[in-house]
Amino acid sequence: MEYDELVGTALAVPFEGWDFGVFEGRFTDPGLPWEYERMVRQRLPRVTSLLDLGTGGGELLSSLAPLPTGTAATEGYPPNVPVARRRLAPLGVEVAEAAGDGVLPFPDGSFELVTSRHEAYSPAELARVLAPHGEFVTQQVGGQDLAQLNAALGAPPHTHGDWDLATARRQLADAGFEITWQAETHMPAEFHDIGALVLFLRVTPWQVPDFTVARYEKPLHALHDRMRVGEPLRVSCHRFVLTARVRR
Repeated sequence: MEYDELVGTALAVPFEGWDFGVFEGRFTDPGLPWEYERMVRQRLPRVTSLLDLGTGGGELLSSLAPLPTGTAATEGYPPNVPVARRRLAPLGVEVAEAAGDGVLPFPDGSFELVTSRHEAYSPAELARVLAPHGEFVTQQVGGQDLAQLNAALGAPPHTHGDWDLATARRQLADAGFEITWQAETHMPAEFHDIGALVLFLRVTPWQVPDFTVARYEKPLHALHDRMRVGEPLRVSCHRFVLTARVRR
């Protein structure tokens, strides 16, 4: 397919929630060395209350059903909120629209387990809403994620480039948590066509905040020329995961 067709389709195709199946075969990676879903699922039988931060369209949370009776979720990306509510309401899950300040709209000690896949959080708020000895499980996108993509476009680097496992550990410890398990990786990945890259930037506007096709037309064309002859854009996905327990 030619540049204009790939880019035009990427800008027009419907996309909701965090269902990244559309990228299959177009954005490839070998997979993470841990299984976040399994980590969450194995804890559910031991708790009666759960808060899922940044639930997206509720895709992962709904797949974990049956859920604890006291399950709630937050979502901070406005287009995803109605998607999540439609999917999770039949499961009895309340979805609260998250404020940008990290404050959680729940009483103190409301949850035995809080989960977060790729969602920002306030360690102090986590400690507040968790019950005594409650647990936090999170997988995070590190600050060096896809740095090669930004460089290839000539775009500014991430504003939170120092976000990593060591920083997260320190912040949680300062808020009264004990870290019980941790891992971090820089995983190779590849974009195979310019349409996949443009769609990715469209649905993750924080990666290159000023992205438009017109603004980055020259480097996009250069990347397309390389991809069409079999040279993908090689990038590194920065991820880390940890589990932590409130000390009180």
